[in-house]
Amino acid sequence: MDFIDLKAQQSIIKEKIDKRIKSVLSHGKYIMGPEVLELEEKLANYVGVKHCISCSSGTDALLIPLMAKNIGPGDAVITTPFTYIATAEVIALLGADTIFADIYSSTYNINPSAINGAIELAKERGLKPKAIIPVDLFGLPARYRLIKEIADKNNLFILEDAAQGFGGEIRGIKAGAFGDVAATSFFPAKPLGCYGDGGAIFTNDGKLANIMKSIRVHGSSSDKYENIRIGINGRLDTFQAAILLEKLEIFDNEIMLRKKIADYYTLNIRSKLKKPLIPNEYVSSYAQYSLLANSNEERNKKMVYLKSKDIPTMIYYKKPLHLQKAFNSLNYSVNDFPIAESISNSIFSIPMHPYLTRNQQDRIIGAINDE
Repeated sequence: MDFIDLKAQQSIIKEKIDKRIKSVLSHGKYIMGPEVLELEEKLANYVGVKHCISCSSGTDALLIPLMAKNIGPGDAVITTPFTYIATAEVIALLGADTIFADIYSSTYNINPSAINGAIELAKERGLKPKAIIPVDLFGLPARYRLIKEIADKNNLFILEDAAQGFGGEIRGIKAGAFGDVAATSFFPAKPLGCYGDGGAIFTNDGKLANIMKSIRVHGSSSDKYENIRIGINGRLDTFQAAILLEKLEIFDNEIMLRKKIADYYTLNIRSKLKKPLIPNEYVSSYAQYSLLANSNEERNKKMVYLKSKDIPTMIYYKKPLHLQKAFNSLNYSVNDFPIAESISNSIFSIPMHPYLTRNQQDRIIGAINDE
């Protein structure tokens, strides 16, 4: 059994992908070809925003907006410690400081109630709070209504990290449409993934969109050999755009299948393990289906047992970011963010993808229910 089965998906759309790839080989525009522009238009329409800027990875999708807002030394950016390192890594790359805020014990997303304390801590450290990066963890959007209230009051730029959340919703609004700018990832394991690295940025701000397009291509202007700012090489390969176009066609159906599987898990897992909480009027894209044990020992025992039944598991995330060696310079310590630390100590994820068969689901559920 695979943790994520990309082969099953590929078998459904292989002929169409092959046709797309042949078309790219035929026209030979391997960088920023017509498929890239087609994809950007379709992604913008899907999310419901004016502008989509594709790029080379989810990390660059986070980095480029921060560069466009001139985030740098002396600035503070607030985010969650319970996420993949890329969220905070891009802040450090620009010389700004990451100020963490703890998470909800229910959804594992950043707790807006902790943001004000993070703002005050930034000021105490002589930093200027400039931005906040909420993360749509495991496919569930963060609480953007409350986050926006705080951001508006404190003049903070909101960068939605929808790397895991693409396909999620709040009250009919798609992930990628929250905040001033949103970033997503097309890493193969993501709900909408390509066959390599890729990402996209979403915004309704036309001026900012133009700046980000410039940054994506070495800070170029309309003349690609006239550079008007410092940028990066952040373009999406045409091959990846061609693949994503076909995957986007079946994406809504895959989100429905993910939800159906998650609902079946939730209904039938009878173990004392804590199951995901999806608030009313929220839709998760279920990038992961994560369970919470009562202790590290219980988690390890359950994972070993599942492995003995040939059922793969993963831990997201084993160590919160404030305790990672890479962020030692931020001077955080154990117990600074007790909820994130507690969740990291006991969470694990089970197989989740649209093509899990009912037999596979029953095998997983049966093994989990074995005490």
